[in-house]
Amino acid sequence: MRKGGAQKKIRTGRVVSTAMQKTIVVLVERRVRHPLYGKEIRRHRKFYAHDEKEEARAGDVVRIIETRPLSRLKRWRLLEIVRRSEGVEGPESDVAAAEDEDQKLESVKAE
Repeated sequence: MRKGGAQKKIRTGRVVSTAMQKTIVVLVERRVRHPLYGKEIRRHRKFYAHDEKEEARAGDVVRIIETRPLSRLKRWRLLEIVRRSEGVEGPESDVAAAEDEDQKLESVKAE
């Protein structure tokens, strides 16, 4: 067993995609000062992270931690969901919303 070693990196970002199985794409944004002009610039990078339980949704703010390589692109895994997104719901709610609209249209046609 290893003692000590390097501290694993932790990043916080927003989930931009959940299209792949057990994988999320997290956009991590940071601010840096321009070396000459001093203006604050926003820099961003996308990280592919492993989501074993597939619990993160698009728009969620999540914390990811560095891990061993899991695939060609995945070197991070989901640590926790910091904040759930508001207004963005899963596919189950989309189906329910479509069924509600169909019922409303049928009731209007019946009148």
